[in-house]
Amino acid sequence: MTLQPRTTAPDSSPVAAASSALTAVPAPPSASGGLGRILPVERMEAFPGRWVGGVAMVLGPVLMLAGALLRVRFDFFFPAQLAAYERHPGRMATSYALFATGNLLLWPAVALLAARIGIRSPGWGLWGGVLAMSGLLARTFHAGVDHMAFRLAEAEGAAAATRAVSETYGVFQIFSALNLAILAGWLVLALGAWRTRVLGPVRALALALTAGLPLGVLKGTTPLSLVALAGLTAALLPLGIGLLRQDPRPRRTAVLRWVPLTLGTLALMVLLGQAG
Repeated sequence: MTLQPRTTAPDSSPVAAASSALTAVPAPPSASGGLGRILPVERMEAFPGRWVGGVAMVLGPVLMLAGALLRVRFDFFFPAQLAAYERHPGRMATSYALFATGNLLLWPAVALLAARIGIRSPGWGLWGGVLAMSGLLARTFHAGVDHMAFRLAEAEGAAAATRAVSETYGVFQIFSALNLAILAGWLVLALGAWRTRVLGPVRALALALTAGLPLGVLKGTTPLSLVALAGLTAALLPLGIGLLRQDPRPRRTAVLRWVPLTLGTLALMVLLGQAG
C-alpha cells in the first residue's frame, strides 16, 4: 500500500484569515488608477502646493519692491509720509497698497519654503516658518494702521494725522511683541534653507538681507529697504519660476476652468469686503 503525501487544506479559521490580512503587502496603485502614483516624501506636494507657493514667490517680492520704489522720493519718517499723502494721495495709496499686497502674498511662499526645509530638518523648517510668518502678520497689522492714518489725513489734514500718530505711537499693542520675529524670521529661514540645501549660499544670503527691511507704521523707503527687497526678490523669484516650470503642468482645460473661477472668487471677495 503506497502512502500518498497528505495535502493540507488551507486553514479557513478566522485567526488565520486575520493573520493573512495583517501580513499581506498591498500592491502599489497603478499610475493609471484613480489614486495615481505614490511619490517619495521629497516630491510630495506640501501645503500650500507648488502652484500657489510658486506664484506667491514670484508676485510677493515684486509687488513689495514696486511699492517701495513708488515712495522712494519722500522722507522715511511718518510726518513726511503723511504730508506726501496729502499732496500725492494716488501715488502714496498705490505704493502702500502694493507693499501690503506683496507682504500678504508672501505667506504661501514662506509656508512652502518652510515645508521644503522641514523635509530635511524639521526644527529649522518649523521655527523659520513660524517666525517669518509671524513677522508677516505684524506687517499686516502695520498696514492697517497706515490705512487708518491716511484716512485721517484725508478727513482732517496731514497735521492732525501726524499729531494723532505721534501721540499714540508708543501705545502698547500685542503685535509689538512680534517685532523681533519680523527681523529674526528671515535669518532663521535663510539659515535653514542653506543648511538643508533648499537654497544655495548666495540666494540664502540674499534671503537673509530681508531682515534689514525697516519695520513699523508709515515707514518710507531707504537704501537699506531697497537692498533688503532686492535680496528677497533674488532669493524667491528664481525659485518660484522654477517651481512653476516643473512638470507636470496643468492641462489647458484645467487652466480655462480654474483661472476664471479664481478671478471671479477674488472679485466677489472684494465686493463683499467693501459691503462690510
